This record gives sequence, structure tokens and C-alpha cells, in this order.
Amino acid sequence: MSRPPFPPFSSETAAQKARMAEDAWNSRHAEKVSLAYTPDSIWRNRSEFLSGRDAIVAFLTRKWTKELDYRLLKEVWAHAGNRIAVRFAYEWRDASGGWFRSYGNENWEFDDAGLMALRIASINDLPIAESERKFHWPLGRRPDDHPSLSDLGL
Repeated sequence: MSRPPFPPFSSETAAQKARMAEDAWNSRHAEKVSLAYTPDSIWRNRSEFLSGRDAIVAFLTRKWTKELDYRLLKEVWAHAGNRIAVRFAYEWRDASGGWFRSYGNENWEFDDAGLMALRIASINDLPIAESERKFHWPLGRRPDDHPSLSDLGL
């Protein structure tokens, strides 16, 4: 199994890889998302450590059960060889209707087949008023003409 584009990444292919990841996560289909990772992929997400696709599926299923109306933007920060660093923000609400914007950075490392073997994520959550939301597209893929993180001042 492979997932182009492959390393080493150019600015263009790193941005393509980030958008593909954003689109997959915005689908909120845990099994589909897990296929972008190696079968033995290693993750650190906040203070949680995971290994393997089954753990990724369980994690994402749990995440999207808690984080409702999830909408994510990713933007490449840097890239070299088989590594990409991205920054991101996502908005979501909890079951009681409280809104949050979560900010973070991810470091990614890919194998030769273009699958992510390592993902290290640092994330902070900020409670926001519903009126402060910036991500209003219908659930699913972000429209191509939607402002980027930089355009939004995030």
C-alpha cells in the first residue's frame, strides 16, 4: 500500500500532503483516516501515546464522539526530506453546547511509501463563544476558497 506524494517533499507536495490529511480528518471517518498511517504508526497526541492502526481508529472514534461539529484547518510550517511540520486549528463543541478552538503543532515522519510512521501532536484548547467561531463551512471538506489559518490571523 502506498499514498503519494512520496518523500522527499517539496513545498508543493508538503502542502498537498497537509491538505490530504486535513480533508481526511474533516471527513471524521476513523477507518479511512487510519489508512494514511503505517500499520505500526506511533503517535503522541497531547499526553496520550498510541501505536498501530487499531489504536488510531479507537482514538479517533472516541475523539469525534466528544468533539462535535469538528472543523479543522492545517498549514505547513516546515518540511525537509521525509518530514513535515504543520500547525493547525480546529473548532468543535461539546455535548453541553460549549464551543472550543484547539490550536496545535504536529511533526510528521513518512516512510518511502508515503505513509505516516510517526505523528507527534501538541494541542491547547481555548473555550470560545459561538460568536467567535471562524470555521462555518458545512461539515466535511473545507471549501477551497475558505481563508487559511494565516489569512484568519490564527
